[in-house]
Amino acid sequence: MKISEIMKEENVFLGLKAGGKRQLLQELSEKASTATGLDSRTIFDALLERESLGTTGFGGNTALPHARLENLDKIYGFFARLTTPIDYEAIDNRPIDLVFMLLSPDSSGADHLTALAQISRILKDENMCDKLRQAQSKEEVYALLCN
Repeated sequence: MKISEIMKEENVFLGLKAGGKRQLLQELSEKASTATGLDSRTIFDALLERESLGTTGFGGNTALPHARLENLDKIYGFFARLTTPIDYEAIDNRPIDLVFMLLSPDSSGADHLTALAQISRILKDENMCDKLRQAQSKEEVYALLCN
């Protein structure tokens, strides 16, 4: 599975502002609602439910919030770079500034796990994260993510 199969350039958000984890997930849920056609509250609740199982902030100033949702037609990916790092209760206790959100249909077992693995490889690559932080445009970020 390629990132370009689950994500569009318009789902890259640079300069996102959030005061904390909940606000960030609300912002991303609203943006995802536009792309998916699902209610933003439904998306937000699913993300919070997943976070209650354990943080998706997995270190290196990155987070990978994800959820499975009914009535979703395919897997959707969203990337955000925050203007100011926020506390996300990450496993290394460091604030996060890079976020990749993954939303998958309830029925997407293996595909969901494959996408999570691929995205986590990107976010665990310090060199790649540096490039994502330095990128000047959505187009540049999208190209980095898709290569």
